[in-house]
Amino acid sequence: MNIWLGTIELGIKSLWLHPLRSLLTVLGIFIGVASVIWLLAISKGIGDEAQRQIENLGADTIMIRTVKPPSEKLAQSGLTPYGLTRDEFDMLVATVPTISSALPIREMRRQFQFKNRKLDGRLVGCTPEYAEVTKLKLARGHFITDAENFAADTHCVIAAKMAERLFPYEDPIGQRIYMPENQDFYLVVGVLEPKGATAAIGGSMAAQDFSNDVYIPIKTLQSRIGDTVVSFRASSREGEIIELNQITLRVRKVEDVRKTAELVENALISHAKMEDVAVVVPLELLEQAKTTRYMFMVFSGLIAAISLLVGGIGIMNIMLATVTERTREIGIRRALGAKRRDIIRQFLVETSVLSLAGGISGILVGLLCVPVVNLARIVFTYLQPETMAALPEVVQTVQPSIMPESIPGAFLISLAVGLIFGTYPAIRAAKMNPIEALRHE
Repeated sequence: MNIWLGTIELGIKSLWLHPLRSLLTVLGIFIGVASVIWLLAISKGIGDEAQRQIENLGADTIMIRTVKPPSEKLAQSGLTPYGLTRDEFDMLVATVPTISSALPIREMRRQFQFKNRKLDGRLVGCTPEYAEVTKLKLARGHFITDAENFAADTHCVIAAKMAERLFPYEDPIGQRIYMPENQDFYLVVGVLEPKGATAAIGGSMAAQDFSNDVYIPIKTLQSRIGDTVVSFRASSREGEIIELNQITLRVRKVEDVRKTAELVENALISHAKMEDVAVVVPLELLEQAKTTRYMFMVFSGLIAAISLLVGGIGIMNIMLATVTERTREIGIRRALGAKRRDIIRQFLVETSVLSLAGGISGILVGLLCVPVVNLARIVFTYLQPETMAALPEVVQTVQPSIMPESIPGAFLISLAVGLIFGTYPAIRAAKMNPIEALRHE
């Protein structure tokens, strides 16, 4: 024990004789360890956000979406109907036994007006279940009810940002907003809490922004607006006939999701030629997201490991130079009776001290990942608000999540790197001929 303590004391004193060299060597390990923790934390945060968004869709749901078919499949003149129909919605509900509930959705772009304030947004025709499925929360008032949908009332529920822009000074509840395209007034019966946008997930799920939404009963949209939407651009007229943009199905058991999706695809086989319907299964997306997250984390870990490797090479380079400089010292120690194992132990202790110092400092800085990222986001938002607003939603909101296992893992790897890359210089020093070492100038 005394031998080891003496060796450690001697090693620290030897390193302290060259503080700048030792600091630069420690810096390589420090950067490597901090990089491992930071990259894994950021990649885990991004992966968790993507997985959370998919989980919000529900593992027991199936979404059938209307997609615009290729231009060659649309009529060159006139209006071509495409996508999901109400008859198909009724058919799926009646014939697929594993469905517990079904939600029809119709969406379109519209302009909304209150007094002299105007705002473009998304009009969504839906049923009361829409709020539960999309995790919408009410700030005040109520969401669309079955009675309002059955009676096709001209009632609406508006998103938080829509309420702020159209009603900056008034209480929206009880007010009427105007839609110029249809010359209709809609009574506001509810206001939602703010809800962040969802990011696009792979090629299966488009991003959705709920900030400028207005929700009305789907039967109201059908009776007062209809299925045909026509827009005029310059001298041309463009339009589409769509009955439903989406049907969201909930399955009784998660185990039945894939089987139900196959039944749905077979029931809608008539759309295969038109390519105007897509079936999305969040359960499959969830499994894909998990695999992608693990791959991303492994890739990030490998990148950070390269930093540790560079730090290890730096340690070996410094120790080889140290061996050359301390040749006479090694010769004197051997002449006084030091054995080869004593020389090896001394140099391994020095490399271990460097690695430990770099590893501990890297861990301390790595633990600051979350507050540093949040502070950097706040500072960047203050200095460059327009640039920050233009960044993807995930960049603005993602929270790094430090992996507990990355801390001991990075520390052990840093220590191993020090020992591995310090072994060769230590052995080289131990193999020196004492007589030749004493002659060295």
